[in-house]
Amino acid sequence: MSRGPVVWTPDADAAAGSQLARYMRWLAEEGGRELASYEDLWAWSVDDLEGFWGSVWRYFDIQATPYEAVLAAREMPGARWFAGARLNYAEHALRAGAGDRVAVVEHDEEGLRGELTWDELRGAVGGVAAGLRERGIDRGDVVVGYLPNCAEAVIAYLACASIGAVWSSCAPDLQPSAALDRFAQLRPAALIACDGYRYGGRAHDRRAAVAEIAGALHPLRTAVVVVDRLGRRGPPGSDPWAALAGSPAPPAFEPLPFDHPLYVLFSSGTTGPPKGIVHGHGGQLLDHIRHHALHLDLGPADRFSFYTGTGWMVWNWLVAGLLVGSTIVLYDGSPRHPELDAQFEVVARAGATVHGTSAGYLTACAKAGLSPGARHDLGALRAIASTGSPLPPETFHWIREAVGAHVWPVSTSGGTDVCSAFVSGCPLREVRAGEIQCRCLGAAIDVLDEGGRPLRGEVGELVLTAPLPSMPVRFWDDPDGERYRASYFADFPGVWRHGDWATLSDDGAVVILGRSDSTLNRHGVRIGTAEIYAAVDRLPAVTDSLAIGVEQPDGGYWMALFVALDGDAILDDAARSAVAEAIRTAASPRHVPDEIVQVPAIPRTMTGKKLEVPIKRLFMGADPATAVNRNAVADPAALDAFVELAAARSPTPRP
Repeated sequence: MSRGPVVWTPDADAAAGSQLARYMRWLAEEGGRELASYEDLWAWSVDDLEGFWGSVWRYFDIQATPYEAVLAAREMPGARWFAGARLNYAEHALRAGAGDRVAVVEHDEEGLRGELTWDELRGAVGGVAAGLRERGIDRGDVVVGYLPNCAEAVIAYLACASIGAVWSSCAPDLQPSAALDRFAQLRPAALIACDGYRYGGRAHDRRAAVAEIAGALHPLRTAVVVVDRLGRRGPPGSDPWAALAGSPAPPAFEPLPFDHPLYVLFSSGTTGPPKGIVHGHGGQLLDHIRHHALHLDLGPADRFSFYTGTGWMVWNWLVAGLLVGSTIVLYDGSPRHPELDAQFEVVARAGATVHGTSAGYLTACAKAGLSPGARHDLGALRAIASTGSPLPPETFHWIREAVGAHVWPVSTSGGTDVCSAFVSGCPLREVRAGEIQCRCLGAAIDVLDEGGRPLRGEVGELVLTAPLPSMPVRFWDDPDGERYRASYFADFPGVWRHGDWATLSDDGAVVILGRSDSTLNRHGVRIGTAEIYAAVDRLPAVTDSLAIGVEQPDGGYWMALFVALDGDAILDDAARSAVAEAIRTAASPRHVPDEIVQVPAIPRTMTGKKLEVPIKRLFMGADPATAVNRNAVADPAALDAFVELAAARSPTPRP
C-alpha cells in the first residue's frame, strides 16, 4: 500500500497541551500507566476495555450513581455497560459552562440570528421541560422535531433528554411522506415543528407540510407546537413555541439507566423503510465526550461548527460539543448561497475554531479553485473535520494550500449506527494525504479478509472485534433483535461488520474505500469506488459520478461509470477518453469501466451519500418501486434517467 505525503504536522507545543496529551499524563500519574505513543494507548484501550472506559468515566467526572461493573457482559451483541449506573446526558451537556459565556451561536444566510449564554440555555431547557411535563409528556414518551438547525431544536432535544423523553428529528425540507416514513413508526406523543425556513435566498413556508404530518400522526396526546422561524401562524390547532417554552426555569434531570433511550436516528432508507436506530444516554455520553475531547481536542476555548441538518447524525454530534464546554455554532441555510464558499463565510463570521462539513463540499470548493483562506478571515480556524464519504488526497492538499497550512485536516468515518466515528483525528500525529489518522480509542477496529483473517495494507472489511458503548441499544420495533443481528453480525459471528472496505497500515492509519456492498470486483480484484471517484471528480467538466458493477447471467461482469457534467458539456468520444485516461493514470487499467454514461445528476441520500447499491439493483432487474425509496433521495428526479437506462439495456461485459 503506497502512502501519501505528509500534509500537516502538529505544532509541538499544541500537541503537548492537547487534551489527549493531558489525558495520557493523567494515566501515568494516576495508575502508573506509561504509554509511549498513541498506538500504544489505542492498543491498551481495546485490550483492556474495562480499564479504558473506566478511566474515561473518572477523567471526565461522569455524574452518576455507582455502577456494578464497567462491562458486565462482553459479547456482541448483548454487551452490558455500567450496569446499575443512573445518569442523564442533558445534565452533562449543560454543566460544562455557566454565566454569560456564550453557549450557542445561531447564523442564517443573512448573518447572526442570535446567541444564548450558558445561563440562558439552561433556563430555556428548563422552561421547555416544564412545558412538556405540563402537557403530559413523561419518561419514555417520544417527541419528534420537524425543525432546521436552530436553537429551538437544541433546546427541545435537551429538554426531552432531561426528563427522559425520547427525541427524533428531521429537517423541514423533507417532504411530509418522507418525514412520516420515520415519525409514524415512533407513534410520538408530540410534534415540534417550524412554520418554515430560509434557504438559497428564499423563504420556504412549511405550514401545509406541518399540518399534513400532524394529521397523519393523529391523535397526538398534545397539540402541535410551532416554532416561529418566518413570523407566520402555524396550522389550525397548533400552540406557539412560546406557550410550550414558558418562563425560564432551572432544569431538573431525571436519573436514567445507562441504556435508557436518548434519541432515535434513522438509516437512509434507500431500499426500504428507514430503520429506527435507538441510542442510549450513557453510551452516547461516553463516546461523544471521549471523541470530542481526545480526538478533536475540543474544549471551552473552542467554537465548534458543522454544516448539517437535524436528520443527520452529525447534528447530534454538533450539539455534543456542549459536553466539553465548547460554544456550538448553528447554521440554517444553503451551504452554497450566495456563493460556493458560503460555509467559510459563516466560519469567519462566527469565529469558528473547528468546522465540520462533507468531503463532497470540500472537494467541490477545491475543483472550483476557491481560496477561502485568502478571501475570508479564518485566523481562528484550527481544524476542518470531514465526513460523509472518503476525502480525496487532492483535497487534503487543497486544505493546506487554499485554506491554511496551519489548519488540521481531520478526516473521519463512522455512522448513524453508533452516532460517532470509528476512525478519526489524533492531535499528536501527522496527517498524510488520503488517510484517516487513527483508530479511535476504545474502538477495536480491524480489517479482515473473507475468512476473518486480519489484513495490513490490503483491502478488506472494516470490523469491530469488541463492544463499544455507543452501539445501538436496539432497533425500533425489533423486539427479538433479529434485524439488529442481521445488520451487523451475520457475516462474522461475534464481530461487527460495518459495511466499509478499508485498508489499515501498520501504524494504525486507515483509508476508507467505499461501501463494501457496492465494491467492484473486476477480474477477481476488489476495487473501492472511492479510487475511481478520486480520479474522475478532479476533472473540471465532471460535477459528480457514480460507479457500479453488475454480475451478468452468463458469469461475466459489467462495470459502468455514470458522470454528470458541468453546464452544457457533452460526453463525446474525446471526453470519454479523458475520463478513462484519468482513471488509468490515477488508479490502474483495471479500474477503467466497460462503459461511461452521461446522466443529468447523480442521486444521493439526504445526507449526501451516493445511491450505489440501489442503482446496481436497478441494473440487475429489480423493480424501481422496490429497488429504491424515492422519499430517501435528496433529488428524486435524479433517479429517472437511471430507471430509463436500466429498462432500456441488457448489459453485457466487454470482451
